[in-house]
Amino acid sequence: MADAVATTQELRIVGQPIQRHDARDKVAAAMAYAGDFALPGMLHAFVLRSPYPSARIVKLDTQRAAAMPGVAVVLTARDVPKNTLSTDVPGQTTTVGPLRATLHVLAEDRVRHQGEPVALIAAETLEQARAATEAVDVEYAPLPSVFTTADALAPGAPAVHESGNLLAQWRIARGDVAAGFARAAVVVEGEYVTQFVDAAYLEPESGVAWIDSDGVITIRLSTQVIEHFRDVAEVLNVPQNRVRVIGTYLGGGFGGKEDVTVEVYLGLLALKTGRPVKMVWTRQESLLARAKRHPYRLKYRTGALATGEIVAQEIDLLADSGAYAYLSALVLLYSTVTAAGPYRAPNVSVVARVAYTNNPPTSAMRGFGAMQTVFGYESQMDRVARALGIDPVRVRAVNTLRRGDSLPVGQVMETHVAIPELARRAWAALGTPAAPRAPHVKVGRGLACNLQPYGRIVWLHDWSSAWIGFEMDGSLVVRCGAPDVGGGQASSLCQIASEVLGVPLDRIVVHVSDSALTPLSGTTTASRQLYMSGNAVLKAARELRAQLLTVAARLLDTDAEKLEMIDGAVHAPDARTLSLRSLLVECARASVPRSHLGVYHAPAGEPVDLNAGAGKVFPDYTFGAHAAEVEVDTETGEVRVLKYAAAHDVGRAINPQSVEGQIQGGAVQGLGYGLMEDVVVEDGINLTTSFATYLIPTAADVPDVEAIVVESGEGLGPFNARGIGEPPIGPPAAAVANAIEDATGARMTRLPITAERVARALGLVTE
Repeated sequence: MADAVATTQELRIVGQPIQRHDARDKVAAAMAYAGDFALPGMLHAFVLRSPYPSARIVKLDTQRAAAMPGVAVVLTARDVPKNTLSTDVPGQTTTVGPLRATLHVLAEDRVRHQGEPVALIAAETLEQARAATEAVDVEYAPLPSVFTTADALAPGAPAVHESGNLLAQWRIARGDVAAGFARAAVVVEGEYVTQFVDAAYLEPESGVAWIDSDGVITIRLSTQVIEHFRDVAEVLNVPQNRVRVIGTYLGGGFGGKEDVTVEVYLGLLALKTGRPVKMVWTRQESLLARAKRHPYRLKYRTGALATGEIVAQEIDLLADSGAYAYLSALVLLYSTVTAAGPYRAPNVSVVARVAYTNNPPTSAMRGFGAMQTVFGYESQMDRVARALGIDPVRVRAVNTLRRGDSLPVGQVMETHVAIPELARRAWAALGTPAAPRAPHVKVGRGLACNLQPYGRIVWLHDWSSAWIGFEMDGSLVVRCGAPDVGGGQASSLCQIASEVLGVPLDRIVVHVSDSALTPLSGTTTASRQLYMSGNAVLKAARELRAQLLTVAARLLDTDAEKLEMIDGAVHAPDARTLSLRSLLVECARASVPRSHLGVYHAPAGEPVDLNAGAGKVFPDYTFGAHAAEVEVDTETGEVRVLKYAAAHDVGRAINPQSVEGQIQGGAVQGLGYGLMEDVVVEDGINLTTSFATYLIPTAADVPDVEAIVVESGEGLGPFNARGIGEPPIGPPAAAVANAIEDATGARMTRLPITAERVARALGLVTE
């Protein structure tokens, strides 16, 4: 369901729930994913990984493995032209403090986590490659390790890296916190713990590489970032224009394919052997080797007046980076900026740290640091409401940011904050409360709101480009480097172009995700592609339209601004029409271009001093409110979600069908995070390397999610859209925790909220 949004121009294509162009192939199982590609004479690759979380490599002998039947090459660190891989923000020109990080392509003298790559093998068959992996002679000498952030930051702790175990820290200080607490009628304290989580996409990391006849190393793979061609070129020590990355449609990404995965291995093996190479990670390897979502320990102390108004916040965040930095400092920055939630905070202190451990590395995942904090601040909001006897919807309305208010970091809210409306509508959507099925079953309801940035940090000077061109028959081609991760990114670009240029959607073809043949458009991350590439397509389409209508105005003897482009023709006010085909012929005669490259530059800014509360960090935010009704079995601790509603202000829904799908999918993934997903790591060893042990929600575990699409018309994207890829994953865990307390009085503070933990909170189980 969608609210009407005022517009000065009637839209015909944008805002319609149009079937996406990739839907048919996906439903018919005809879509070609990265693992489906094969080439004649192709080798198969496998990675030898460390079984130890911290050890020195005493011996590494590959001679026996290299001599085995079918083995083409066995590579170690000494065979990599440049063994250092940078994990800076891809494709940007500004590096800020600890945002730049490095790791080794293959381990050199030591390993720092279980699963760290040690050697790389390519053979005629996958079985031969695996057999050769087992034949590599490696001796390890275990080293002292640290597995908790508290131990890592303790004096004298074993150093994961020579620089020390504190990777990064951010601070915000605003107002007089002590004076704020002195005014408070109630002070609520809480400590919350979140877990390691895997992206758990259906399609594991995979790709194939070959060398073209002109010597270009071409890599076709499942990735969110085709700009990793630069990383491959740097590692291989070749010019960047000698590496081409082609992204396929993804079977899930969720941030897990934002970092480099298989592309460097594939490029390296293709370069060394001169033959096509394929690599597909097994599910076990994917769950073992991929970077996880950061576990957090969040401490909140919140002071409020009797009216429910928050007057003071003390927030302490501590995250686990695992063995390497990846994007941890940036994730922590998101957490720091969003730590107080979508609420006014006149007096606030935020201290955020992230530490190295010998656990699996952590990096980008959907929500990117802004979702862990939701569990903290929304639990606190409910505890304040309960302490003061205030309705949970009302306490949020009392504290919600308004246009002109600022976050603790100093960023002023420049667009509408719809939290009060979203909260009311999500809460109302639950309808009449369900009756308990039995005396030992309790039913409760919970609410949680959030804010999520969309678009990259403003001082990274983000940009995106897109090319639009007409064929002579009036059909249209859109080219844009944006990888489509399953959220309908490519189809949205077609709708935008169709709206502006009046070409029916069945006459538009879109080409995406090819570093050599499509204009670069940055990463499909940070809920940024609709905002950035959508604006690039919009700009290109409008400028191309202006070029064409200048010619059409002369032919129709009228002003260009009075003309409309609809259904493949130009329409004059007096009902005369000119077909696109005829217009394009005339443009060719007049040497007027029939194509255009549009480049969109996001509003830029300079790095801010977070401690001083200096100003703008992100372009804008998407706001949401989720409501859950749950039943709790007080004899077993089992929790079942009965009803779920999720409301988000998306600015404008380019395709309501895709928007609702993003909201529903994000909510279900967030429920998995809240109730069952957990990468169990014991002394640095990952015990969760199959879907038999890593549990994700099925249709039997969650109810239908009612998606409430609100359109304020105030986003920064095309036609005032806001990003919606990440926001829906934030509130579910907090909404369920609040509902459990409403039902039972037990406050859950650790994720996932398993039946055992609920039973313990209810006093049914003791240690």
